[in-house]
Amino acid sequence: MNPRQKCLDCFHSVPPATFEAALWIGVEHDALVDPRQVFEWIDQLQRQVSAALPMLPATELAQPLLRHMTAIGFQQDDVAQPKPQVALLDKIVERRRGQPLGLAMIALELARRLEIPLEGVNFPGHFLLRVPGADHTLDPCGGRRLYPKDCRELLLRQFGPDMPLKADHMRTATPQAMLQRLSRNLRHLHHINDDAIASLKDANRVFELGQANTSDYLARASLYQALECPQAERYDLEHALLLSEDPVQRIRLTQRLVTLPSRGGIH
Repeated sequence: MNPRQKCLDCFHSVPPATFEAALWIGVEHDALVDPRQVFEWIDQLQRQVSAALPMLPATELAQPLLRHMTAIGFQQDDVAQPKPQVALLDKIVERRRGQPLGLAMIALELARRLEIPLEGVNFPGHFLLRVPGADHTLDPCGGRRLYPKDCRELLLRQFGPDMPLKADHMRTATPQAMLQRLSRNLRHLHHINDDAIASLKDANRVFELGQANTSDYLARASLYQALECPQAERYDLEHALLLSEDPVQRIRLTQRLVTLPSRGGIH
């Protein structure tokens, strides 16, 4: 069974094996990755973290868990020109550096094993964590508590003043949302590092994991354009046109479709 199918099988299991599914994404990009080795590292981390946690109720252990992860070296990797390794879980476990989503997924796996209540929050631009029912979120990069004011400042720094904080931003992240977000992150990272084939693998995975949006179709269309596959590009542009509610974008998509060969063309 290939890594993509292994990933999807983990995703569709009950309950979803989200962490293992993410590991198989790493195998898809590097056949030398051994998920068993990563699980051994996670076993070691679990023992280390468990021994260091204070004697508190489980509902109060999420922040100490994140703080201890920081103490042993897990940090955000915020280099100016990031490589895909900042998103791939096996590389993050090995290097202890990565994007907030990857750090969060490791914390969620440890919390699950240690029976610490913790959930992901699909916050735009910076994935967050939360103890269910709490009035604050937690930054996976250090464990800092974030209240609504802090979340607004986070949006301001990343997107500017035109993006207000919405209730949708604080939704609990489902396994599907996390794996699709990871795939989109990798799609972007492989693209900016000039690996269109790897980026296309990530783009296709987004579609296999669940419903795609206009941006997903446009991103894949651009990859097909770079790979000189005009009919596949046309397919995605047509679907983006059907989904788009932006009049200006619809005009641009229509103009772009006119420049492509007809369906009967040879390519």
